[in-house]
Amino acid sequence: MWRIIKALLVLAVLAFVGLAGYAYLADLTPPQAEVTKPVMLNAE
Repeated sequence: MWRIIKALLVLAVLAFVGLAGYAYLADLTPPQAEVTKPVMLNAE
C-alpha cells in the first residue's frame, strides 16, 4: 500500500514541476493590439 501512495506522491510532484516549468518557459503573453473606439462626452 505504501508503494502506491509513494508513487502517487512522486507523480503529483512531477506534474507540479512540469506545470511550473511550462508556465515559466512557455510564451504565455497575450497578443497585443491597439484598440481605438470613439467616445461621445456630454451627448444628449
